[in-house]
Amino acid sequence: MATLFYEKDADLSRLSGRKVAVIGYGSQGHAHALNMKDSGVDVMVGLYPDSPSWAKAEAAGLPVRTVDQAAAEADVIMVVIPDTMQARVYKASIEPHLTPGKTLMFAHGFNIRFGQITPPDFVDVSMIAPKAPGHRVREVFKDGQGTPALVAVQQDASGHAWEDAIAYGAAIGCARAGLLKTTFTEETETDLFGEQAVLCGGVSELVKAAFYTLVDAGYQPEVAYFECMHELKLIVDLFYRGGLSYMRYSVSDTAEHGDYHSGPKVVTDDTRAAMKGILADIQSGAYAEDWIEENAQGRPWFDAVRAQERDQQIETVGRQLRSMMPWLEPVVVG
Repeated sequence: MATLFYEKDADLSRLSGRKVAVIGYGSQGHAHALNMKDSGVDVMVGLYPDSPSWAKAEAAGLPVRTVDQAAAEADVIMVVIPDTMQARVYKASIEPHLTPGKTLMFAHGFNIRFGQITPPDFVDVSMIAPKAPGHRVREVFKDGQGTPALVAVQQDASGHAWEDAIAYGAAIGCARAGLLKTTFTEETETDLFGEQAVLCGGVSELVKAAFYTLVDAGYQPEVAYFECMHELKLIVDLFYRGGLSYMRYSVSDTAEHGDYHSGPKVVTDDTRAAMKGILADIQSGAYAEDWIEENAQGRPWFDAVRAQERDQQIETVGRQLRSMMPWLEPVVVG
């Protein structure tokens, strides 16, 4: 049974008199910083000198420092910049300022799990990973609610790392919903697997395969788009609110019968074997090694595939159809 922590388990005084630096001001960074500010925490933002986010953070009433300055001043350092930047920024601008008693925090465990960052043994290392995009973390906080988060401690040098991590989770509002106890390894491996097998890789390939099956059979691309991509949001929203049961309750009996009849023909034993292979590559570090090397080489394969994917028929048709629905606030990625 999972262990959960709530506001009643948190002691916000653990952050009293301590300075917190949020390194980064993107999706998660802005939510962490602003929520802590509203919770009365002494928080600053650490950015590179020419960052376009510098003015945004200052306009929101947050003190801004360079990453070096923030790491030097802070007692608690939360790193929420992209995974691919973390090791370089850590080595150059955070590690030199780590001293006994400080806490190094992350919102995702990739760089700790795969050895790209190895903190000194005299600092606490912990994680708060909200299970929602940053804008949602901020929105529900302002409404008096919170999003669930994962909490983990990799290194407890002070003997108080768990108390401090839970306090941080409460300060950004996540303890209102619940902090689920995990490990850096579990968070990282399940997060990568979910992205690759389902949320990004699996869904993208499923949608494309279905779309082109209809188009190749002579159906209009516009109709194929509506059936295979556009309506997916309707189903996911039902999942989000009530799981598989609520989705099946909400759709027609014909659609539910099709679920049971044809779903197993799409996700077969071969699919499950492929998923196990994906997980094995994540667990062994093979996937991380490939991604780290791809970045070291300047991302040639990644950039080529990204460009190719953006030019697919499903994307060009989708852009045209979404432009007919301004209430969706359609976005065009360059």
